[in-house]
Amino acid sequence: MNVCSAHRNCIQISLSLYLNPLAEDTGNGEKTGEKFGQVEKTELDAHFENLLSRADSTKNWTEKIFRQTEVLLQPNPSSRIEEFLYEKLDRTVPSRPNNEELLGHYMQDAAKDFGPGTPYGSTLIKVGDCERRLGSVQREFLQTSAISFLTPLRNFLEGDWRTISKERRLLENRRLDLDSCKARLKKAKLAEMCLSLPLSCCPAAFQLWSEEVDKAEHELRVAQTEFDRQAEVTRLLLEGISSTHVNHLRCLHEFVEAQTAYYKQCHLHMQDLQKELDSSNGDVFPNAFAGNPGHSMASGGSSPLDPASAVETDTLKIEEVQAPATGTRKAKVLYDYDAADTSELSLLADELITVYTVPGMDSDWLVGERGNQKGKVPVTYLELLS
Repeated sequence: MNVCSAHRNCIQISLSLYLNPLAEDTGNGEKTGEKFGQVEKTELDAHFENLLSRADSTKNWTEKIFRQTEVLLQPNPSSRIEEFLYEKLDRTVPSRPNNEELLGHYMQDAAKDFGPGTPYGSTLIKVGDCERRLGSVQREFLQTSAISFLTPLRNFLEGDWRTISKERRLLENRRLDLDSCKARLKKAKLAEMCLSLPLSCCPAAFQLWSEEVDKAEHELRVAQTEFDRQAEVTRLLLEGISSTHVNHLRCLHEFVEAQTAYYKQCHLHMQDLQKELDSSNGDVFPNAFAGNPGHSMASGGSSPLDPASAVETDTLKIEEVQAPATGTRKAKVLYDYDAADTSELSLLADELITVYTVPGMDSDWLVGERGNQKGKVPVTYLELLS
């Protein structure tokens, strides 16, 4: 094809720009054609943008909930790292006792050393057994929560979300191709228009650019088709986020049910333990937890140091109370105590007194005797001797 020399340079410059619509690399990793205003960017519709925003929000919050649930179920960061490594190596995590089970084991071993027949040793055995049961309940709760809640969240982050991210990147590449084709067609049409004026002297050049325009239009149609197809695939995946929310909602209900069952079982075990201690240690402590000065107040009872409450709960006439034939105990006074009224007995630290309980008496108090003196004494001020 012969092209007039007057337009050869113009055609070469135009052809160079046409074949590189996004322009040359400026040397710092930036394409001049990617600068704002030089390439027309294909915009997504508002609905599509909303789907993208909803998907990003779902991913970010799911990731935060997943990480914090891991911390809740396994507070030890070293153990979490160990479990992660075993999981990546596709190996089973070694079974180790949890904190409750370990505590129960120590208590029962201590009971063997102190003597299981002693009050302290027998109580250690009971409490240790309860701790081990609590540990077993916790282990079951962790396994259930991991399967019903953590695993679905992980599957979304490592499965569905990776697929969505891959298709979004592919859509972005299709958009860049489409924008490139639009820019190329625009420049080809501009060159064709410029050469249409001197048509009489350079018909070959005009014909060249007409062919380039046709070619650019064909490439644009192909790029538009591929972009539309990829946009539809990505849109369907993004709309699937709604079903993901429904699935995670079901998993959340199962997680709450697992927590409810866990705390209920723990509460029942502790109630049984408390009843067992109250019944078996009645001959040691009128109240199994009387050694804790704050127990009666924490449980809603009255303070043993409140004389008004003592009068209300104990209407017995101390002078008429007789010591039982059996069941009296020696007790060492821990602190000085001044009697609030004539029904009580004043105490001096480190002295020994005889104590016993009578039916109908407040469990935070005992009857104490010192020689011919007798009166109510607070249990928290005493150390009962076997």
